[in-house]
Amino acid sequence: MRKFLNDFSVFNLIIIAIVSALGIATKPIVVPLVHIITGPLFIPGGAVAGGFYMFWIVLGAGMVKKAGTGFLIGIVQSILVIAMGTMGTHGIMSLISYTLPGAMVDIVFLISKDKKYNSLHYVLGCMAANVTGTLISNMLFFRLPPVTVVLMLSAAALSGTLGGLIAYSVSKSLEKILLEEYNE
Repeated sequence: MRKFLNDFSVFNLIIIAIVSALGIATKPIVVPLVHIITGPLFIPGGAVAGGFYMFWIVLGAGMVKKAGTGFLIGIVQSILVIAMGTMGTHGIMSLISYTLPGAMVDIVFLISKDKKYNSLHYVLGCMAANVTGTLISNMLFFRLPPVTVVLMLSAAALSGTLGGLIAYSVSKSLEKILLEEYNE
């Protein structure tokens, strides 16, 4: 583990810590807002809300540009959730339900040329993370019928697409701001 962490600079670890905390902090805000819309329509709210807080994992991986960043963000988030007992905590199972979506982001981001990520990386990364998180939650806790799972995964993919587009937009804005600051 120490050799793995040695690949990350202090700045990288700060980014990972910040996006991990922001992902956990936004979940209790996003989920109830999404439930206002999805509840009356009998659409699973967690699958829809996921894209809007999973985008932090994708954003962090896109900013740090090192293999294992998504996984590391997932580990930090699971530790935060377990330690704080925040909304949606699944106890020790949070280690699985938070780290595997991060690992999926890493897999998607491995497919790039010279770590030059485009909007497709962000969209597919967030989509993969949200679909994985939704599927894992269903397998571990809900065990819903197959038709319902397919609908949930479809909603998760759509939400992940939107979250990925937001992450890409935020990433480009941050890069522009950092370039302007660096050039001054």
